[in-house]
Amino acid sequence: MNNPSDPVYSMRLHAEEARARRIADLLHEQLDPDDSAVSAFEEGKRWIVEVLFKTAPDENFLRELVRLVADKQVPETSFGRIAQKDWLASSLEGLKPVRAGRFIVHGAHDRAKVAVNQIGIEIEAALAFGTGHHGTTLGCLRAIARLAAAGVCPRNTLDVGTGTGVLAIAAARAFRTPVIAGEIDRVGVITARNNARFNRAGNFVQVIHANGLDHPAVRAAAPYDLIVANILLAPLKRLARPIGAAVASGGTVVLSGLLREHTASALASYTALGLVLQRRELIDGWATLTFKKP
Repeated sequence: MNNPSDPVYSMRLHAEEARARRIADLLHEQLDPDDSAVSAFEEGKRWIVEVLFKTAPDENFLRELVRLVADKQVPETSFGRIAQKDWLASSLEGLKPVRAGRFIVHGAHDRAKVAVNQIGIEIEAALAFGTGHHGTTLGCLRAIARLAAAGVCPRNTLDVGTGTGVLAIAAARAFRTPVIAGEIDRVGVITARNNARFNRAGNFVQVIHANGLDHPAVRAAAPYDLIVANILLAPLKRLARPIGAAVASGGTVVLSGLLREHTASALASYTALGLVLQRRELIDGWATLTFKKP
């Protein structure tokens, strides 16, 4: 989108909160983040799910996705086109700051809301907006915040699948120790690097283009006192053994990207390696698991 007067394609529906969040989570997982922005927010006494697209979406496909998680009450879904300048204003209003312990993840419009004793992480609103609004990211942020509150200070951290770099930035700002952040998408690497520099974490965060833990820089910095992996069940199971080997004795592993029904499978993979479950947290149907290596 180069011209603010260009139209943006939109999809919009309303539902009760739990259903709206499930629908938004599924759309977030299934749609291309370079072409779409998904948000769920409260408007009056109802919840709205809104998706903005650069290009015309496949309306039938989107309706089928909504039906998958809408149970028997399928909300009416409307499609249209709006001016880009109107979308930007409305998206900024809808994205409220996300708080997790001392962390507050926010857009530029909420910069003034960060208190002196909080750790602000600013991620600008755009079509690839990636913050703690999703239950998986929020769960990992809370896990990092709990470690910091308990006085734990990892000597080094590995963030597997860093995305926008939010979790790597959080670890770097909380502990002031080195963080290696791996990302499989080359555009994502650039985004995460820029975000780390902007949030005064560039001296601690090294963002690399890596598939899982298969990178010389990842191997060279092992073992890690803290490993965070917010990805999906299949890669989490595939990476169980490398992650188990890369975490230091007494270290912590935080996993997310797991639907509630995937928890048992992930648990089996990691406890089989001797890791001990410390905490399981569910947020909007998504699970975050925290393990300790004896």
